[in-house]
Amino acid sequence: MDTRVKTKLKILKPAHEVFEAIVDPEKIGNFWFSSSSERWQQGKTVTLRYEEYEAEGDINVLEIEENKKIVFSWGGGNNTETIVTITLKELDKKINTIIEVNESGLKADDPEMVTRMIGQKEGWVYMLCCLKSYLENGVKNMRASLIH
Repeated sequence: MDTRVKTKLKILKPAHEVFEAIVDPEKIGNFWFSSSSERWQQGKTVTLRYEEYEAEGDINVLEIEENKKIVFSWGGGNNTETIVTITLKELDKKINTIIEVNESGLKADDPEMVTRMIGQKEGWVYMLCCLKSYLENGVKNMRASLIH
C-alpha cells in the first residue's frame, strides 16, 4: 500500500519567490508557521513554532537545491518520522511555478494510518493555499486558521 501524501498547486510567481517564502525565517510566518529559528539550509536542524497552538517541533533539512527542491524530515517521536520533499517547477517564462509536496514514511501498519494521511493531505493543501494567497495577493492572516 502506498502511504505517500502528494499535493500540487500552481502559484503565479517565479520559483525563487516561492523558495524564499519557505526557507526565509522572515517570510514563513506570513503563511505557515509563526516562526522559524533560522534560514533553512542543508544539514541544519530548524525549530518551527506555532504560537497559536503553543507547539513547536524540529525539522532536519536533508537537501536543498536552490529554487528547485527542499527535503526535510520531521515528527521523529514514537517512530513517526516522515520525509517531506517539496519540488518547484518553473513554467511560462518564469512567472508561474508548480509546487509539489510529497510526504513519505507513514507506516502502513499504523491503525491510524488513514486518519493520518487525510490529516496530512488537509494540512498540505491548506499550507499551499495560504502560500498562494500570501505570494499572489499579500494575504498574511490566513495561517493558523484551520480548526481541527
